[in-house]
Amino acid sequence: MPGDSTKDTARRRTPVDFYEIQRRQKAKSLAVFALLTAVYIFLFGALFALGWIVVGTLSGRTPFAKPGAWAEFLIFDAFFAVLIAALQYFDARKNGGAFILKRLGAQPPDRTDRYHVRFENAVEEIRLAAGLPKVKAYVLPDWTVNSLSVIEPDGTPAVAATEGMLAEFTDDELEAATAHETAHIAGGDAFLMTLVCAMSNFFERVRNMLEPDVEEPPGFSRTRFEAGGSGLAAFAALSSALVRTLGILVNREREILADATAVELGRSPAALARAIYKADVRNSFVGDFNRTYAPLFIVPPRPRHERERDPDRTIGTHPPVALRIGRLAEMAHTTPRGIVDQVRDIGRERERAKLVVPAAEEVLGPAPDADASSRIAAGAGIGLCPRCGIPLSDARYEGVPIKICGRCMGKLVHQSVMERILTRTEISFSPALARKAEEFRDGIQRNPLKLDIRRDRVSARPPCPSCGYRLAARPYNYQYFIPVERCLSCDAVWFDADNLEILQILVERAKAR
Repeated sequence: MPGDSTKDTARRRTPVDFYEIQRRQKAKSLAVFALLTAVYIFLFGALFALGWIVVGTLSGRTPFAKPGAWAEFLIFDAFFAVLIAALQYFDARKNGGAFILKRLGAQPPDRTDRYHVRFENAVEEIRLAAGLPKVKAYVLPDWTVNSLSVIEPDGTPAVAATEGMLAEFTDDELEAATAHETAHIAGGDAFLMTLVCAMSNFFERVRNMLEPDVEEPPGFSRTRFEAGGSGLAAFAALSSALVRTLGILVNREREILADATAVELGRSPAALARAIYKADVRNSFVGDFNRTYAPLFIVPPRPRHERERDPDRTIGTHPPVALRIGRLAEMAHTTPRGIVDQVRDIGRERERAKLVVPAAEEVLGPAPDADASSRIAAGAGIGLCPRCGIPLSDARYEGVPIKICGRCMGKLVHQSVMERILTRTEISFSPALARKAEEFRDGIQRNPLKLDIRRDRVSARPPCPSCGYRLAARPYNYQYFIPVERCLSCDAVWFDADNLEILQILVERAKAR
């Protein structure tokens, strides 16, 4: 009947909800378990048969001559294969997503950080567009440009982006990348890929247990260790390669589908093409990276020499970047060259829009003498400038909250946000600041052991404005000898006027080189 036909058509057009997708993917995961078990039966069977033959030959017995030997062998082989596959499968189901996020150093967004809030808002907007009940946001503390999606043990999906992505992407590019990861979640790919990639964790632990300690105890027999562990190590390496191959087979063509779905959610194929291009250009290993996790990312992390040797990489976890950008460019009625031109134009516009930060002398005039600053600092305390003794003001620097002294322009920054500041480039620096950075770099290169820290010449070290513990004079690190004062209690870092800017200039120039 016409009415029934209309109902069937409406039913087919009704989108399947997230929970139904999860149920379907759990059924597919059982198929992955069955496939893994079958492969292990074959693999273990070959290894056990070879061992049985060797032992039988050495002992002068004919292998498998005993009645029922083959049946016993097959039962033992199947039992062992099912046991290992089950341990691997349930470990991946229970701990997989959480282990991957922990391994990569993922953290929830910092609500006081403007970049993190922007990312969290993008995740929420795309979640609503996709009709998903809940999606968590995580930030990876890494300067590379990449993102991924996983399913946590309780079934909650999560989208994670690197600090480099948050710093480099425009709003529409960030939404497009988030839409790509959300497409994997909505399509059920994230569940399956989290399971497949997490299976490698089991074998990684096996390899870690088999690696000998650096300092071997007295009487330790390396020969005995290697004899006992080489077989298991070889098996772990082979099985890890098997899981990686499974990830390639499951994930490769789904990236194209996720790109198409992301265009439906974000409505901007050009923005997604730019995002993929930027991620590929700034692509490298992410955090404590395991190659088996590559299928999870929007572009597979790999070192620069691999990309230069094989830029398209036709065999891998993802389709070639050129193919993906070409398809998206066609949707946007442009060409791949047009996408690259857009990236360059946006980069030039962002460069022109940067806020120029002047040197302290350009704002305040000549700095007060060191003795005067030291006398004033004697009355410093919590919330007060360690140089001037006046209350510090709240401010923002590269999107993160800091404390600043309005008199001497010194800055108090928590160590936990320093990597974010050094990753971001929303501000530029006056010629006077650039000259100061050059002079500092040249001085350190001529005499790297000389470090002028004013507080070393003062008998009483000032208290930390954050917690009151005494500050300790240190170089920022042994790559950039910027003089700072650290609080060893709360990890606050005090930068005298212009020193934070000088550090950022030196880091940005090093990255450019």
